[in-house]
Amino acid sequence: MEFFEAHKKQIILIVTAILLICILFTYGKKTNATFIENALGFVITPVQELTSDIGNWFGSKIDWISNHDTLAEENEQLKEQIALLKEENKRLKRYDTENKRLSELLKISQKYAEYETTGSKIIAKDPGNWYDVFLIDKGKNDGINANMVLTSPNGLVGKITESGATYSKAQSILDSRSSVPAMSVRTGDLGVVKGEYSLMNSGLCRMEYIDAEAEIIEGDEIVTSHLSDVYPSGITIGKVKEIKTDANGLTKYAIIEPYVDFKHLDTVLIIGDMVDKPAQEAQQ
Repeated sequence: MEFFEAHKKQIILIVTAILLICILFTYGKKTNATFIENALGFVITPVQELTSDIGNWFGSKIDWISNHDTLAEENEQLKEQIALLKEENKRLKRYDTENKRLSELLKISQKYAEYETTGSKIIAKDPGNWYDVFLIDKGKNDGINANMVLTSPNGLVGKITESGATYSKAQSILDSRSSVPAMSVRTGDLGVVKGEYSLMNSGLCRMEYIDAEAEIIEGDEIVTSHLSDVYPSGITIGKVKEIKTDANGLTKYAIIEPYVDFKHLDTVLIIGDMVDKPAQEAQQ
């Protein structure tokens, strides 16, 4: 023991040298691990496994973060694409709706073949829920003048009161200044359909000057009469909602419910001047 203590450093160096020589000598030739290698493996292997697990964990977290950022970016791109598609879908629906309404205007224009007709869009209106006064996108440049009649697929809308170069101002039958000669289809009883402010908020009109002996009743259809120099006869206006007798007892008046939806009006057909017959026959 005293010998070992005295020569400890030398003994350790000699043992180390012998181990190194053994390792070098057996490298590439042995098939089984030595005791020392097994001892080292026993210590190193768990450390390697722990290191490998930690590396894999950090790698997976880095991949997750990277994928998360990529997915978040892709998600934002998809949201933008969906928003664009929704907007495009709305635009196509608007076009489809406009095309349908213009097609309907084209159909009713055939009823007025003896007149010049053109479709127009409403571009502005007075404040309020109802279209009593509004602007359309056609004017003098399009041959549009005051007193031309406006209709829709459901019936009479009103007339043009003022015409600019590229737009026109219009007055619907709901406006208190409107006055349209009218009659009952069933009985032929005459009257005048006027706008009334107290009725406008309900989307209704008033038919005045009906003879006290008239047989007009609720539900009768009202159209424009032949007594107007502005409105062609036979244009549908609406139906009788209620009949009342005036205070004088000599006349009646009726509350008229128009067929046109004056809350959701966006296109109109303009009925212009009568077509020159020779020119019309030449076209045919």
